[in-house]
Amino acid sequence: MQSYTIGQAARLLGVSPDTARRWADAGRVATHRDDSGRRLIDGRDLAAFSIEIGQGGGSGDDDVAYTSARNAFPGIVTAVKLGDVAAQVEIQAGPHRLVSLLTREAVEELGLEVGMQATARVKSTNVHIDRI
Repeated sequence: MQSYTIGQAARLLGVSPDTARRWADAGRVATHRDDSGRRLIDGRDLAAFSIEIGQGGGSGDDDVAYTSARNAFPGIVTAVKLGDVAAQVEIQAGPHRLVSLLTREAVEELGLEVGMQATARVKSTNVHIDRI
């Protein structure tokens, strides 16, 4: 399972590293330390937390910059639903929840899983997923 540093988590959540650190210090999201002493957040924990703040848990940061709706939304995969042929992938990018319908084959080729980083690219009514 992929883990994220406080800085990486902050970027994915659309907040400052200080805000992410305060949330971790307050116990809102669990952390653990790697061999070099850096605090890390498990990908599944970060995915669950991103859903919580995306549904109104709020960041408190009013100075967060976002790209236009027709550009890239880097975030974290929060759900992957596989059918026989089609699949649905959800990404939480800061306060934005994006859902993409794509082929099961594409999801498998990208190796998409809950908790991993991905970028949703939006053009018109299509959302394309890039694995990071």
